[in-house]
Amino acid sequence: MKKQILTLAALALVAGGALAQSNDTLAKIKSSGKAVMGVRESSAPLSYTLGGGKYVGYHVELCEQIIKKLAPSATIEYTPVTSANRIPLVQNGTVDIECGSTTNNATRQKDVSFGYTTYVTEVRTAVKKGSAIKSVADLDGKNVATTTGTTSVALLRKNERSQKIKFNEVYGKDHADSFLLLESGRADAFVMDDNILAGLIASSKSPGDYAIVGETLNVEPIAVMFRKDDPAFKKAVDEQISAMIKSGDIEKLYTKWFMTPIAPKNVSVNLPMGDTLKGLLKSPNDNPAESFAKK
Repeated sequence: MKKQILTLAALALVAGGALAQSNDTLAKIKSSGKAVMGVRESSAPLSYTLGGGKYVGYHVELCEQIIKKLAPSATIEYTPVTSANRIPLVQNGTVDIECGSTTNNATRQKDVSFGYTTYVTEVRTAVKKGSAIKSVADLDGKNVATTTGTTSVALLRKNERSQKIKFNEVYGKDHADSFLLLESGRADAFVMDDNILAGLIASSKSPGDYAIVGETLNVEPIAVMFRKDDPAFKKAVDEQISAMIKSGDIEKLYTKWFMTPIAPKNVSVNLPMGDTLKGLLKSPNDNPAESFAKK
């Protein structure tokens, strides 16, 4: 009986240790020998695919460098995520770190954690050149594309209420699908982060056929994302981001992905770093989008 009790106690300790380790993302990466990185398929230049299982972009390379520093011997497994499933896959541990185009806002901070802001985007509108759409007011009676599960949906609804205009929302399952709605004429406009719009236009069949127009609907901080119940991993990631800022590596990455020609079309997105992001690189933080709202 005593032996059985000791055995049960030992099993309990092992189980307890496993549970204690279950929230330790870095320990999981090191013990398994791999880091699972959530990536997007059409969020250029932050995170996108070149086909054949190859993923590239500003945030992809940023995360690759972070993982190399934190777990040098670990391999990286790239797992494509969507706007709809990215948060659940981070929450349940399927994805160790999501390196796409996710807005850090107060609602999401209840479910997941974000690293220091590494990109700031403005939500604007893409149209075909020659379109009469020049502002949000011009969307009245139009078909407007946006991507399921993104913050742009809420912004559209907010503007519809405040400006008393009516438009039809048409949804793409991902950003490439939303752009296709505009490209094929099924949508008159596509509302999304300016970097995503610029990336999709640059990689389209005819980049000169499109323009980004209208007022800024919102300013949003974009960051890498990971589980909320692992403060040690967040601290480690933030420290690496801070080190990359101090070394100038973040600015080099930005120039590479936003200001020089990139695959697959060898065309530059040509989006210079804005003043908001420049300020954040001087004082890194993980403040949510609400703190950027105009007063």
